[in-house]
This record gives sequence, C-alpha cells and structure tokens, in this order.
Amino acid sequence: MNRILTLFIFIFLLVDGLSTYPFVNNIHADTSGTVTTTVKISVCGNGVLEGGEQCDDDDFGNATCSSAGNFNSGSLSCSPSCEFITTSCIYTAPVTPTAPSGGGGGGNYSPSVSPSSSASQTGVIFSGKAIPKSIITLLKDAQVLATTVSDGKADFEMTAYNVSAGNYNFSVYTEDNNGIRSSLHTFPVSVTSGVISKIGNIFIAPTIATDKSEVRKGDTVTIFGQSTPLSEVSIHVNSDNEFIIKKTTDISGAYLLNFDTSDLEIGQHNTKSKIAHDGEISSFSKVINFSVGTKNVFVPLPEKVLLKGDANGDRKINLVDFSVAAYWYNRPSPPKNIDLNGDGRVTLIDFSILAYNWTG
Repeated sequence: MNRILTLFIFIFLLVDGLSTYPFVNNIHADTSGTVTTTVKISVCGNGVLEGGEQCDDDDFGNATCSSAGNFNSGSLSCSPSCEFITTSCIYTAPVTPTAPSGGGGGGNYSPSVSPSSSASQTGVIFSGKAIPKSIITLLKDAQVLATTVSDGKADFEMTAYNVSAGNYNFSVYTEDNNGIRSSLHTFPVSVTSGVISKIGNIFIAPTIATDKSEVRKGDTVTIFGQSTPLSEVSIHVNSDNEFIIKKTTDISGAYLLNFDTSDLEIGQHNTKSKIAHDGEISSFSKVINFSVGTKNVFVPLPEKVLLKGDANGDRKINLVDFSVAAYWYNRPSPPKNIDLNGDGRVTLIDFSILAYNWTG
C-alpha cells in the first residue's frame, strides 16, 4: 500500500508542478533522440530512511541521542513528519529531587534535565503502553492538558512542558477501536522548577465492555475489549464463585470471550480484566455490571471518534481520504479535518500524517 501511496503522491506533485509553468503547452517533442530521466522522491511514513528525512518510523540510520544533540542517555523517536523527537533523550542533572512513583501498572519516577532547558522550563514526560494507534489523553487535575497517538506496538510518550512548580494529580486514559474508554491511570507528581521529570513504564488498563446489560440465563454474554497486542488477558466474572478465564489478545490488542451464563445465578453480576505483557501486569479495568434474567437486552456501542485524516468519515484512512487531501493541496482555508497539522494549509506534512495513520 505504501508503494501505491508513493505513486499517487509522485503523480500528484508532478502534475501540480507542471501546471505552474505557462509555457508547458508550447513544448514540442524532439524525435531525434531519447532522454531518460529518473526521478526519486522520499515518502515520510514508509519505514525507509530516504533523502531529506532524519528518520522514518523505526529507521534512524545510525543516529543516536548523542549524535542528535548534547545528551548522555535515552533513545530517539520519530515524528509523523520524519524528524527526530528527543524528548526521551536526557542529560541527567546532578541534583536528584524526590517524588512519589506511579500507582499500579507502572509509573517509575526519573528526574532529569534537558541540556537546552532554561530555569523557566519545567515539565513532566509520560511514557508507557496502551492500545496500538490509539489516542492517549493526559489530564492535569482533571483538566485535559495534552493528547498523543500510540505507535503500532502500543508504545506512547507525551510531554507536559511549562508546568508551574507544585503538586499535581496527572492522569492518562485511552480509547479503543470501538470508542470504549479505559479507566483513568493517575499519578501524584511533585513538579520542581527547572526540572523535566519522567514517569515511565505506565501500563494503561485494558478497555472492557459487554454486549448485553441483561442476559437470559443459559445464553452467552460477550465480554470484549482491547489492550497491548499478543498479551495474556485475565477476565474475571464475579458471582457467588469467581470465574477467571485467560485469553490472548490478537495482533491489534483485541480480546473477546463468549461466557456461558448457565452456572450463574439469577441476579446482578460484574466483570473486569487485566493484562500481562513482558513481565508487566496492568491494573484492573473498569468494572462492568450485567444481570442474568429471563431476557436479552443488548448494549449499543458508543459512537467512535474519527481517525485523524478520515476525511469522509468511514473510519478508514485510504485513497479516498488521500484524494480529498489532494484537492485541498495549497488551496486556501482547508477544513480542519483535512489540515492535519493545523498550519492553515495542506502540505506534504499533512500527507505524511495521513500516511502514518493509513489503514487501507
């Protein structure tokens, strides 16, 4: 699919470039010989480091934090516009203040200072695991502070800069492909002036839902959700006896259990889940209540948030969305859902972001 997208971008830019020259229609072919021209363009988001790019997805060439700046530890990451992100590259400060670590599911505190930081630059960097290519929302004292998108492996990182010194409750949550939110993961953090603190190894709890709020005894209730890919999920169904069923999430992080209610008594029950991945265990998900009775009452899924770059609202990023973005290329006042980086125009940066979120 990246080859198709590359071809479309090349054809589009070639036609756009030729249309800017008024004398193009007066060119006559020279039949006396043959001229062969090779044109190569770089496409951000195809996972291959090419000319003009600092990085592309996981391809950094031989670049390290040390070569990218005056850092002595950490790791580089790559932005959707194929430029280095050095927020995980740190210069460890000689002063080590103390602060509480995060709660269950991760949250290791690591105070550090960027060499470019001034005394007025203060903030916190959060990193961890969630759901692949999901929106991660950061709250500060219950107010939305920032958002980011996790990568295909479910890893995420976000930074809250220019936060005044003080004590805060930071929280993160995510939303899965069905529009279901995870539980909040909250960290009390003491922010020190001039220090960029790091909260790492965050493991956001899985999402969870049931297909029925009431299930007829003997029928199945479907319990489903999403978390990190290829991980072990423990699904707990609480009744007079607790049932614990283990499943494995698929490559997208999704899991599903059709639970037989024959062994459940008539009345109220609930379910919750947690994830184990590479030796780390998340906290429990939200608790979802359901009842066992004489009829089935289905629960509709919440309305999903559109993917970034989904111009036609079909919850996919494909050539239709590329065509819409191509129409607005270099035109004034593009719609906000087409101007993906919010700079007031559609450029190759917007096409790079679209390619990053590509679903096909």
